[in-house]
Amino acid sequence: MVSETINMPDADKRLRVVQWATGKVGRGSLKALIQHPVLDLVGLYVHSEAKEGKDAGELCGLDPVGIAATRNIDDIVALKPDCVLYMQEGLDLDDVCILLEAGINIVTTRGECFYPDKMDAQIRQRCEAACQASGASLHATGSSPGFITEAIPLVLTSVARRLDCLTIDEYACIPDSCSADMIFDVMGYGRPPGDEFDPGLLTHMAQCFEQSLSMLANTLSLELDGVETTGETATATRRIEIAEDAFIEKGTVAAQRITVAGMRNGQPLLRFRANWYCTTEIEPAWTLGETGWRVQVEGDTPFDITMKLPRTSGSIVEQMAGYTAHRALNAVPYVCAARPGIVTIADLPQVIARLA
Repeated sequence: MVSETINMPDADKRLRVVQWATGKVGRGSLKALIQHPVLDLVGLYVHSEAKEGKDAGELCGLDPVGIAATRNIDDIVALKPDCVLYMQEGLDLDDVCILLEAGINIVTTRGECFYPDKMDAQIRQRCEAACQASGASLHATGSSPGFITEAIPLVLTSVARRLDCLTIDEYACIPDSCSADMIFDVMGYGRPPGDEFDPGLLTHMAQCFEQSLSMLANTLSLELDGVETTGETATATRRIEIAEDAFIEKGTVAAQRITVAGMRNGQPLLRFRANWYCTTEIEPAWTLGETGWRVQVEGDTPFDITMKLPRTSGSIVEQMAGYTAHRALNAVPYVCAARPGIVTIADLPQVIARLA
């Protein structure tokens, strides 16, 4: 259900913002924040000793801006920013609650905070209590989950009166943006096909996308019976070179598909499928698209939409990170104007970018 109170931001109001962490996504967010016409960078939090004291501009490839990175949360709280863009790996609940209790709004790309009804009980209770005590708001978003699982489906179903099934296929050619070590040692490509699908990866995907799909179903007034997560693999039909002296051998895992499905009456109603592959020469022969998304809507107003992500002249890693970072950055004014508490896309107006 949509919130009874949706507050519109003042489009010209300047807001003081802190960037929290400078990994792949955080670095892109920091750069965009420095260049934003209305949002003002006032602080930067980092975890690495090597980054502490460094100028924020230099840490994202820009000229110095006169703001030094800190590893002390007290420094951030003392700044009294309007919002923190929280983009670190892993959620530190104590830090999040310290910020919220200080009345600082948070926009995060963490998957733990997309939908209160499906959040871990402790995380939800502590975050809600901190928000209510101070009047702060917490919002999670990104490209996937977020943009593709919430913003796009809500637009497409705005012309519908019956939805039979909505399927989102995400396609990613993994070697384009991942190192050989990541591909083999972390993601598990090149292993024998009989090995068990990585349960940790399934748990991670279930956590992120169950919240987002459940929020979407609730917003559309469609009750789900539950959410099911499954994983499957496909093998290379020939030897594939990934990097110098690094190969996926014929007959070993070269593609993975993870499906998170919101079920209704024994059938998938909302379905997200992550199709991640090192080659399209696989067995079984899955239908794989170029890096991007395909959204299929079945019902009285069907759609079949392909959204490719064409390469820009910049780094592919920075480009991909930008899709997640910029969605969060653009949401800052809306979250700062929102009611206190954990807010979803249904509690906010449509997020419109303020472009330079």
